[in-house]
Amino acid sequence: MSSELQSKLNYVTAYRENRLKVAKEILENKFFFEELVAVCFSPSDKNHHKACWILEFVSYEELNWLQPHLDFFCSNLKILKDESAIRPIAKVVQLVIKSHYKKNENSILLSETNLQECIEASFDWLINDVKVATKAYSIRTLYILGNYYNWIHPELQIILNKDYAYHSAAYKAVAKEVLKKIE
Repeated sequence: MSSELQSKLNYVTAYRENRLKVAKEILENKFFFEELVAVCFSPSDKNHHKACWILEFVSYEELNWLQPHLDFFCSNLKILKDESAIRPIAKVVQLVIKSHYKKNENSILLSETNLQECIEASFDWLINDVKVATKAYSIRTLYILGNYYNWIHPELQIILNKDYAYHSAAYKAVAKEVLKKIE
């Protein structure tokens, strides 16, 4: 591991400005990006959740940097267990899926295997005990995917209707929005 990236991650805190500062440094030094992705999926690394925070911010600006790493990224979604890592990665998955279906010259291109891994991870996050933000990103990701896989919307509808009463107002708002689009 590059001691320079690790030392940057050591000083990252949950404060948005702090995360943005390190993301800006990565955006100015693309050579850190591959290692950043590797750290995201190294749960034994004490900074792995911080790397995920930074990857989310970098992805808002340079999502296409992820293209050569998609097989690694998608195949490792299932290894994430820390809520602090899952939430930003769920957002990145949503960005990747949106980009894939945009179909322009800057679109992310996913293989069928990549898509299946994103579907599996999103359903796992939706049905498992994770925080509402992760569930909201998963719901929206699955809604988009359901426009291309005819079995997803019916499954999503069942889960949302079944779980609706047991969740927070934020979950209910997203569920209601998506259920309305599906019906």
